[in-house]
Amino acid sequence: MDIVLSVLPIVILIFLMIKMRVPANYALPGIAVLVYLILLFYFKTDFALLNSGLVTGFWATLTPITVIMGAVLFNNFQQQTGNQTVINRWMSSLTPNPVAQMMIIGYAFAFMIEGASGFGTPAAIAAPILIALGFEPLKVVIAVLIFNSIPVSFGAVGTPTWFGFGSLGLTSQQIGELGLKAALVHLTAGLVIPLIALRYVFSWAQIKQNLLYIYLTVFACALPMTLLATINYVFPSLLGGAIGFIISIWLAKKKIGLAKSEKESLTAAPVSPKELFMALLPLISLVLILVVTRVPQLGIKDLMRTDAILFKANLGFADLEVTQALKFSLANVFGTSSSESYELLYAPAFIPFFIIVFALSGFYPSMKGGVWKMIGQTAKQMLVPFFALLGGVTMVKFMLLNGDNSMVSIIGMSLAAATGPFWGLFASYLGAIGAFFSGSATISNLIFGGVQQSIATQTGLNMTSILAMQSVGGAMGNMTCVNNIIAASSVSGVHRQEGYIMQKTAVPMFIYGIITALVGFLL
Repeated sequence: MDIVLSVLPIVILIFLMIKMRVPANYALPGIAVLVYLILLFYFKTDFALLNSGLVTGFWATLTPITVIMGAVLFNNFQQQTGNQTVINRWMSSLTPNPVAQMMIIGYAFAFMIEGASGFGTPAAIAAPILIALGFEPLKVVIAVLIFNSIPVSFGAVGTPTWFGFGSLGLTSQQIGELGLKAALVHLTAGLVIPLIALRYVFSWAQIKQNLLYIYLTVFACALPMTLLATINYVFPSLLGGAIGFIISIWLAKKKIGLAKSEKESLTAAPVSPKELFMALLPLISLVLILVVTRVPQLGIKDLMRTDAILFKANLGFADLEVTQALKFSLANVFGTSSSESYELLYAPAFIPFFIIVFALSGFYPSMKGGVWKMIGQTAKQMLVPFFALLGGVTMVKFMLLNGDNSMVSIIGMSLAAATGPFWGLFASYLGAIGAFFSGSATISNLIFGGVQQSIATQTGLNMTSILAMQSVGGAMGNMTCVNNIIAASSVSGVHRQEGYIMQKTAVPMFIYGIITALVGFLL
C-alpha cells in the first residue's frame, strides 16, 4: 500500500496535466494538498513536520521564481531597447537557414549557458531569442528543453557531479571515472536526441538536408565535453559549449553542411559593428558575469557563497540566519529538522539579470526612466508561474519528508527491489524521477546517489557505471521536470500548455534512458 499511495499523486498529476490539460497553477497546488493528506492520515507524519514543508516549500520557491523573473526582465529589456531586432537581422545575415539558427542558439549557445549557470537559465535565455527570430513559441520550448539535457551532468560548472555525489565518500578518481562515463552516454545520445528535438520544429526533409551541419554542431559541443571529462569534471559543458558555439557560427558562415535556404533570396538590412556590439552587449555581459561568478578558480564564487554570519534572529516559527553573502536560511522550522535557504547573490536572478538591466539601461535612449515600470510589468507576469511553482516545490518538499521512509525513497527502493541484478537497465530512470520531482540533476544525485551506490554494492554491479547512469538520468529528467517546463513556458509566453509539453518531452526522455542502458552495458 505504501508504494501505491506514494505513486498515486504522480499518476493523478500526469493525468490532470496531460489528459485533462489542467494548467499547472491549478494542478500542482491541488496535488500538493493531496500529498499533505496522504502523509497526515496514512503515513501518520508529524503535524509540525508537515507544516514545515509549507514554509520550506515557499522559501525554496524563491529561487526558481526570481530566476524566471530575472530572465523575463532581461528579455523585456532586449525587446524594448530594440536589441533583439538587431540580433535578428544579424542572425539572418549570418545564416538565413532556420535549422542553423536553431542549432546555434537552441543547442550550442544554451549548452554554454548550462555549463556556466544551470538553474533553468539556458532555456530562459535561448527560447526568447529563437521566438524573436520567428520560431513558434510552443515548439521552441519543447526543442530547447530536449536539447538542454545533454550538458546537464556538467552544468553549473560541474555541480551535479562534484557536489551531487559529494556525500558518497568517492575518491577523485572515482568521480572522474563516473563523469567520463556519463559524458560518453551523452555523446552517444547526441546521435539521436537532437534530431528528436529538431523534429518538433522542422520536417524530416529539412533535417535530412542539413544533417551534416546538425551533427557537426552537436559534436562540436559534445566531443570537447567528453574529452575534457577525462581530466576535469568542472568545465566540460562550459568549455565544450563555448567551443561548439564558435564552431557552429563558423560552419554556418561557410555554409558547411547546410542546404540552401529559401530565405537566402531576401536581403537583410546590414548591421554595423557598433550597432551589433550594442545589441550583443547585454548578452556578452550576461555570459561574462555567469562565468566570473561560477568558476571557483576566479575566487568570486567563494565570496558569493561565504558562510560568515551577518546576523541571526528567531522568527517564532523558525531560526533565520543571514550570511555576508546574503544567504537567507531558515532552520528548525516549527521545531523540526526542516531547513531551507535562498542565496540572493548566487541564484542567477539579481546577478546577472537585474544588475545588467540597471547597469546598461543608461546606454539605450528608449530605457530612460522606464526600468522600474518594466520591473512592475514583469512582476505581474510572474503571478501564474509563482503559484504553479509554489505548488510543485511544496509537493516535492512533502514527498521528501520522513527521510529514508519518504514517498520518493519508497518509489526508488521499490523499483530497485523489483529489478534486482537487471537494475542497470532502469538506473537512469530513478535519476529522472529525482529530477522530475526536484527540478535539479544536482538534487536528484543528492537524493538517489546513496541509493544507487547501495544497489550497486548489493548486486555486484559496477558502482561508477551505475552512478554515471544516475547522473545521466538526472540530466534527461530535466526535460520533463515541471519546474523547468514552467520556467521555459513563462519566459516564452506559452500559457496552459505544461501538460502537452510534458507529454512531448517524455518520449525523448524514455529513449534517452534506453540509450543509457545500452551504453551502460559497455561501461
